[in-house]
This record gives sequence, C-alpha cells and structure tokens, in this order.
Amino acid sequence: MQIGAITQYIDVAQVALYAFWVFFAILIFYIRMEDRREGYPLEADIGGAYDKDPWLFVPSPKKFLLPHGHGEVSVPNAARDSTDRPIPGEKIASFPGAPYRPTSENPMLDSIGPGSWAERADRPDITHEGEPKIVPMRVAKDFRIAEGETDPVGMRMVGCDLVVAGTVVDAWIDRSEHMLRYLEVETEVGEAPRKVLVPMNFCVMRKTGDGERIFFVNAIRGEHFAHVPDTRKKTQVTLLEEDKITAYFGSGLLYATPDRQEPLA
Repeated sequence: MQIGAITQYIDVAQVALYAFWVFFAILIFYIRMEDRREGYPLEADIGGAYDKDPWLFVPSPKKFLLPHGHGEVSVPNAARDSTDRPIPGEKIASFPGAPYRPTSENPMLDSIGPGSWAERADRPDITHEGEPKIVPMRVAKDFRIAEGETDPVGMRMVGCDLVVAGTVVDAWIDRSEHMLRYLEVETEVGEAPRKVLVPMNFCVMRKTGDGERIFFVNAIRGEHFAHVPDTRKKTQVTLLEEDKITAYFGSGLLYATPDRQEPLA
C-alpha cells in the first residue's frame, strides 16, 4: 500500500481534491443565489413580463432587521418600482436594449434616463447616535466654516445659461463625514421664491469679471431651479428626497437643453 492511501484504491489527496470540487460548486451556487436577493426576477426588456415564481438560483425570502428600530425587510419580495410608477417614456425601437424617449413635458421630474431615482426609504439618513445625519448649519450649531475658507452664504447661484437662480442662504452639513452636502438656495425664478437644495457636487465656484464669487451649476438652466424637488421638512432631507433631488440635477445634463440630446459632432 502506498503512503497516503487509505486502501489500495483510495488516495487521500484525491479524496481531498474531490471534496474541494464539491465544496466549490456548492459555494458558487450559494453566491449566485445570494446576489439575486434584490433586482430579481429580471424583467423582460420587451413586453415587461417576468417569472414570478422562479425555481432556480433565486433564493427563498430572508428577513433582515433594520437599524434604529426601523422594522424589518424581507427579500426577495418581487416588488417592482414600475408597478405604481410606470416608465414615462417609449422605446425608440423594438429591439432589446433600445433607449427610451421621454413622453412628458418635463422629463427632469419623471425618473427616466439619467434622472432615474429609486424607491428609497422616506426617512432621513441618521448618525450612529440616531440623529438626522444631513441638516442645515442653523441646526448643527457645533459646526462652522473653517477659518480661511469661503462662506457660501450670501453668494449668488447661476445656471448653465448664466441666469441668476437665487442666493445661498444656508449650507447643509453631513454630521458623520464632516463635509458640506447641499447648499440651500432661495430662488429668484419661478412664480414665487422657494428654498431648494443644490447638491455640492454640481456646484463650481467661479469669479465674475468684477471679482464677485458665484456658484455656477452647469447641469440645469436658471429657470429650472424653480422646480427642484422639495423636502417635506425644512430642516431634514429623507433618503428618497435626496435621490429625487440628485436625479433632477443629473437629468439636466441630458434634458436641460435640446442640444444636449444631439450627437457631439
């Protein structure tokens, strides 16, 4: 009998190799099931049909406890965002993967293309201590603009057409990351003044010819600031509201002006 063999016909190394193959196959199958907890079953690109009762790969529902007493969620649950919110557009062609053409008057508000938003929880993101994470600096009294840095309050905000949209009246701070997330702007466009949030990553500080510092937003025109999605509370922004606000500015990169939807050359 050879060294390492249990009998004349069984080799320990070969048994270990076969056991690894079986384990690895089970591991791959498990991982392929777990990565289908959200977004599955897939929806057919043409017709919108999907398999409501899949038997392979899609796992059985599992309950997850949400932090800070927000209950629990079970996934997969076959919930579809398009059930109560149909796609506000039509395909430009009938082949799978064809893009959608918006059919509404203002696609920047309709969650389509670069302006798509997800059905996130309609409650604020919170810190480890359970407080709202993103709040205006008039609420976060222990935060202030660093010495030597430019205070954005009082600066004018302009759109891509250089139309003055309004004036910054406050800055919204992320208490966890210690950084500015939004600028609160009181608008000068539209039927009546509004206070809207503008994501910081869409703002660029510039100097005018006379040396005035302003915030330039290339994503949308000045008039579009009048229709930025609102927040339910004036000192809080929910996860859902954040998605809608950011999507509005993101959609402007394609829909703010007609030429943005045309070829570059």
